[in-house]
Amino acid sequence: MIGRFDAKIPPGPLAQKWRNHLDHSRLVSPHNRRKFEIIVVGSGLAGGSAAATLGELGYRVKCFCFQDSPRRAHSIAAQGGINAAKNYQNDGDSVYRLFYDTIKGGDFRSREANVYRLAEISNNIIDQCVAQGVPFAREYGGLLANRSFGGAQVSRTFYARGQTGQQLLLGCYQALCRQITAGTVQMFPQTEMLDLVIVDGHAKGIVTRSLCSGKIERHAADAIVLATGGYGNVFYLSTNARGCNVTATYRAYKRGALFANPAFTQIHPTCIPVSGDYQSKLTLMSESLRNDGRVWVPKHKEHRDRAPREIPETDRDYYLERKYPSYGNLSPRDISSRAAKEVCDEGRGVGPGGRGVYLDFADAIKRLGENTIRERYGNLFEVYEKITGEDAYKVPMRIYPAVHYTMGGLWVDYDLMSNAPGLFVIGEANFSDHGANRLGASALMQGLADGYFVLPNTLPNYLAGQMGKRPSPDCPEFRAVEQSVCTRIEKLLNINGTRSVDSFHRELGLLLWDKCGMSRHERGLREALKKIPELREQFWSRGCGVRVPGDGDDFNQSLERAGRVADFLEFAELMCIDALERDESAGAHFREEHQTADGEALRDDENHAAVFAWEFQGDGQPPILHREPLNFETVHLTQRSYK
Repeated sequence: MIGRFDAKIPPGPLAQKWRNHLDHSRLVSPHNRRKFEIIVVGSGLAGGSAAATLGELGYRVKCFCFQDSPRRAHSIAAQGGINAAKNYQNDGDSVYRLFYDTIKGGDFRSREANVYRLAEISNNIIDQCVAQGVPFAREYGGLLANRSFGGAQVSRTFYARGQTGQQLLLGCYQALCRQITAGTVQMFPQTEMLDLVIVDGHAKGIVTRSLCSGKIERHAADAIVLATGGYGNVFYLSTNARGCNVTATYRAYKRGALFANPAFTQIHPTCIPVSGDYQSKLTLMSESLRNDGRVWVPKHKEHRDRAPREIPETDRDYYLERKYPSYGNLSPRDISSRAAKEVCDEGRGVGPGGRGVYLDFADAIKRLGENTIRERYGNLFEVYEKITGEDAYKVPMRIYPAVHYTMGGLWVDYDLMSNAPGLFVIGEANFSDHGANRLGASALMQGLADGYFVLPNTLPNYLAGQMGKRPSPDCPEFRAVEQSVCTRIEKLLNINGTRSVDSFHRELGLLLWDKCGMSRHERGLREALKKIPELREQFWSRGCGVRVPGDGDDFNQSLERAGRVADFLEFAELMCIDALERDESAGAHFREEHQTADGEALRDDENHAAVFAWEFQGDGQPPILHREPLNFETVHLTQRSYK
């Protein structure tokens, strides 16, 4: 293993850990910062904020994204809001309460120190974004408004209607553009990272391909920052943008970076149900809708085909309110998703195929008026009507769980550096903050905390010892990685098979959803581990595998997708290995063999209170597992309950 497997959490009380690290920013003087070059891969909220802040501090930054503009990063799809412990509603919120809710929401499978730091920084994020002009919703008197999200009994979520991610990204984008104009940040749109370069044990560069011209290039730097998001598209159908992929992080894994908790994938309970066999993605309906919408199904399965307004109140089962009276419709995502699956498995699901539940706003409209609901969620209702043709002001929405977020990612220490020195990983691309289940409105919080505040203060700790050590992109290590990239592209183009890329991706996704999705069990995981290598072999079979038309020296979307699906076919095996090895239920990782009498996740703290970090051993070889014990100084491990 390259580097070292050490979380590097500073000693002392939780409140002092982050303050102890703030001195890192002084390790590189302002005069010397211009001598360092940093590569940031990804331009969403995490990557864009990191690039903008590092540029503002005086570093020279190269920022890469495969979209045509940073404004098209998938961060815009985050609808509902961003958490912060401001306690503007005077409902008892605090930094500690946000910290505890996040630890508990993740089912006690995240680092205590990292989560406390996130809660501490949350208030600064709101101040930063307001200063940028982000148009957060405000109350009548002009003060910032809040609403509630799942897993919390206070109102701490700041929002901009149903488009919070987009507005935050625009604030970040204007800061990034300022640095591009100032010359500290150089932007490389429509450019995909295809591999990581390790020189003398340190991450010192990347190899990229232009999606417009097909040109392969080498880029050297003093440090690499990956902010490439999650791997939810391994399931084919997810709420992620079609371009989201695992390639950057998986390539880093194959170069020696540890991959932590890959089996921790989040299923979001409020998405528009699947409508056909050839659907290419799913659409999220924000969790914020559950503030005013009530989730229900018919009590009797013979009523499932009746129009919702024809089912009397006495024949409706508001199952979340019944099972979890303390949190009701704002129960955490993993619990709400499994509850929806449970009632649908009982035959009480609604809509085509019986895979849907109702999200009903009739009571809220009667209580608050349609105009109030329209002000809060108008754009979400419009999206729903465009996709389904149904007016949610008049009939309940139909929703069903779908893959949305991934808590797993590359392993990082407290400084957000992987075990590969010089490789920093931020946002959804790392594993650090959410444990086995992310609470709603926490993704934006983590991305901006990492990019605006944490990374700029911890990166200098590494750079202080790297003055003058940036290699030339013409050195042998860069040439070898470039050659391997070109060889792989040529191999994909020469398969000349008979099946499309999407057909392989769809087959893999259905297999994973069935065997390693909302619930898992040992027999199904072993079946998946047998079938995935067979599917991968079919993909690469000369003459009968995947067909990739065109060539590599031009715009070729089939080639882009083929490379990403090839990585998914390898990564899916790692996911299932991790899910099989973690012989417990925790958060979104629900092993059917391990559940309480009332069907909740049953952890095994004695054997599995740890981060599972996997080390690549070579193609065809099983990975090595490294365990990082999770130590809790403040929180006491308990059976999670939202009843």
